[in-house]
Amino acid sequence: MQTYGSRYRRAALIPVSAAAVACVTALAGVPAFADDGGDASKLSARQLADDATKELLDAKSLHLMLKTTSKGPADAQSPAALDLALDRDGNCTGSLKMGTGGADGGSVELVKRDNQVWMKPDTTFWKTQVAGGAGELAAQLFNGRYVHGAADEGLLKSLGDTCDLKAFQAQVDGGPSSAPPEKLTKGKPTKVDGTDVVPLAGRNDGAAVVLYVTDKSPHRLVRATEKQGDVSTTMTLTDYNRPVPTATPSAADSVDVSKLDNLSPKATPPQAGARTLQPQGSRIST
Repeated sequence: MQTYGSRYRRAALIPVSAAAVACVTALAGVPAFADDGGDASKLSARQLADDATKELLDAKSLHLMLKTTSKGPADAQSPAALDLALDRDGNCTGSLKMGTGGADGGSVELVKRDNQVWMKPDTTFWKTQVAGGAGELAAQLFNGRYVHGAADEGLLKSLGDTCDLKAFQAQVDGGPSSAPPEKLTKGKPTKVDGTDVVPLAGRNDGAAVVLYVTDKSPHRLVRATEKQGDVSTTMTLTDYNRPVPTATPSAADSVDVSKLDNLSPKATPPQAGARTLQPQGSRIST
């Protein structure tokens, strides 16, 4: 029997990391425009990109915010926004929102600490990401609680790369997977959230990319934008080397992931007054 858990593993969590990498791969191997741009400490675009790459790859932790918008058809299955603090040990805390083109695919809160993962989807997430009655039944079963289990559990394993800064850095360090991006051109100094930055504009595999790097040392990437066709992605990076919060959800607010794996996609949600499943082995009530 195909369980709900096996269907859920298709949920688009990892593509969020892929979108973030797409924004910053222009940092790697770029033949930069030779211009010292005096307003940026006499550094060329190439030097600023090199410094930003080193800072990103050396970071022990980051706060990553990612937003994707599309003028295309509404798609509740596509990731729209990510707000995540993550570190090189694989710890993270934050949230993910699904739905582009005006669609609402719901949201999910994420926490990973050591080898344990907690995720709390809202009702809309359950119902839009899971076909049939299983989504509604899951929303009733978990009722605003976290799904909790080991990081190597089938359902939760897909969060690994999303929460692992080392995996993200390894993809950035590997450079573009296709043709090298065109040269970067340094623009006029501007500000991002009050921080003085220098924009580096170029193209990466056909997409228009702008990297915003701090004009003062250490030169760090604080924002990257990518536009390709109807899809626009903005990534913001803050809190370089600030530790990820250590708080985790309580047992009372958590449900073991095994309860999710046992749900059938053909399940029928109970009617009002019917018996309902309760979290973590508590008694069934009416």
